Amino acid sequence: ARRTYTVAGPTGQPVQASIAFDGVTAVVEVANTCGLGLLPDGRLEALDASSRGFGEAVLFALSLNPARIVLALGGSASTDGGMGMLTALGYSFRDAEGRQLYGNGRTLVRIHTVHRSMLPELADTEFVIASDVHNPLLGAEGAAAVFGPQKGAGPGDVTVLEAGLEHLVATMEEAGFTASGALAEHAGAGSAGGIGYACLLLGATQVSGADYFLDLLDFNTRKDNCDIVITGEGSIDEQTLAGKLPAAVARRSGALPIIAVAGRSLLARERWSEMSLTRVYTLAEYTDKDSSKDSELSRALLRRIGRDIGTSLL
Repeated sequence: ARRTYTVAGPTGQPVQASIAFDGVTAVVEVANTCGLGLLPDGRLEALDASSRGFGEAVLFALSLNPARIVLALGGSASTDGGMGMLTALGYSFRDAEGRQLYGNGRTLVRIHTVHRSMLPELADTEFVIASDVHNPLLGAEGAAAVFGPQKGAGPGDVTVLEAGLEHLVATMEEAGFTASGALAEHAGAGSAGGIGYACLLLGATQVSGADYFLDLLDFNTRKDNCDIVITGEGSIDEQTLAGKLPAAVARRSGALPIIAVAGRSLLARERWSEMSLTRVYTLAEYTDKDSSKDSELSRALLRRIGRDIGTSLL
C-alpha cells in the first residue's frame, strides 16, 4: 500500500511524498522527497538544495512501526552529505555562535558542533540502502566531484561542496562519531549527494538497488514467461554499464532479446553488446525539443516508441 506524507522539498517547498508499506517493510525514496524532479521550475540549486525532506519521510515511515526501511537512493538534488536528512532524525548542527543550521551544501562549512538526540525507533528498525552507486563521499571519485556538476555545481561550487563534506566528516569525528572517517571512504557513501554516508552513520547496510528490487518483483521467475525484455532509464551511459538497473536487467535476462528505452544514449552502438542490448530507442531520436522538462511530450514519444517496438516484432 502507498502512504502519502507532506515533507520539505529540495528547496523547502512542501511536496507530497509517497511511501510504500506492506506491514513489514517500508520503502522511502530520495527521488520523490528531495529529488531533482521536484526543484521549482527545474532550476538547479547545487548549494542550497537539502535532503531534509528525505529524513522527514523516514521519520514518518518509522511511525508506521516497520521491521525494515529500505532507503532508495538516487536522483537527489542536493550535495549536503545527508546533513538535512539527519536534522529530521534527531541531529542538531550549530554554527560557532550556537545558531542552528539548516542542512544544505552551503552550510556544511559552518558546522561547529553536532548533537544527537536518540530516537528509540532508529535502534529498533533495520535500515537497508538500495543503491548502485559505489563512490566514496570525498575525493576525485566523491559526491561533489562526480555528481555535483549534474546538480548545477560549477568548478567553484564543487570546491565549496568538497570542503564542506570534508568539514562534516571531521566535525562528526570530533563529536564522538569515531567511525565517521571510515564510513566516508565506504563504497556508496557518496550516493545521492552523500545521503549514503548519513545512512551508513545510522547503521544501514547496503545492497544493490537494482538487484534488490528485481528480487522483490520476482524478476527471475517472471522473465521465464517472456519473449522479450524491455528496460530503460533517463540516460544510458558509462554509469549504466557500472551496474545500474538496465545492466542488472540485462545480466539476469539470459538469452532473451533486450531492448532499452531512454531519454538519451551516450553509449555508442558498438558498445550495446556490453549489455547484450538488441536495440536502443531514445526520446532524443524522436524530437529536437527537451523532453525531460515536458511530461506530455515524453508520454507521446514513449507511445510512438512502443508502437515502433511492436511493429519491429511483427
